[in-house]
Amino acid sequence: MLLHWSPRSPFVRKVMVFAHETGLAERITTTRTPVAMLKPHLDLMAENPLSKIPTLRLEDGSVLYDSYVICEYLDTLQDGPRLIPAEGPARFTELRRHALATGFLDLLILWRNERDRAQPLPALMDAFAVKTQAALAAVEAEIDAVPRGLAQFTLAVLGSYLDFRFADLDWRAGCPRFAAFHAEFEKRPSMQATLVTEG
Repeated sequence: MLLHWSPRSPFVRKVMVFAHETGLAERITTTRTPVAMLKPHLDLMAENPLSKIPTLRLEDGSVLYDSYVICEYLDTLQDGPRLIPAEGPARFTELRRHALATGFLDLLILWRNERDRAQPLPALMDAFAVKTQAALAAVEAEIDAVPRGLAQFTLAVLGSYLDFRFADLDWRAGCPRFAAFHAEFEKRPSMQATLVTEG
């Protein structure tokens, strides 16, 4: 399988952490595919018209995109217990927690884009700050109850992305449980193999 990849994308990292945690990383070849909001990647668009990563080309030539879809596919290939529950309340709790984590990442990326504009819109910057504090509080409230699985991996990636792009937020100060979780999970081989770089 071939994964369109970037060393700085938290969504790509989520897929790669999932692949390492399920023992599937060696089946994935990565290819560096830079994407930008203002510059569509025309070659990538032949496989993903949205010009977004991660995009995964399967062994039969078919293509999957969106990090959640790719992770759910990988979950069907592994031999261990499913990391995305197949049914019942456990499935919807997992999906809700994943939605919180991935939606938080979306918010941070939009915030970063606005922050980097020549003239950021003050009202929008304030809204991002308010939403971020609310999202951090929600993560802190239930991080200890999140089992090993997609949501947990995404929350670990979220903590690292906060460090990488928003070090000035000092998010750990108000989130001791989330901070403790992240410090421990960051030691895992899956996280060490997918460290964020400036490259």
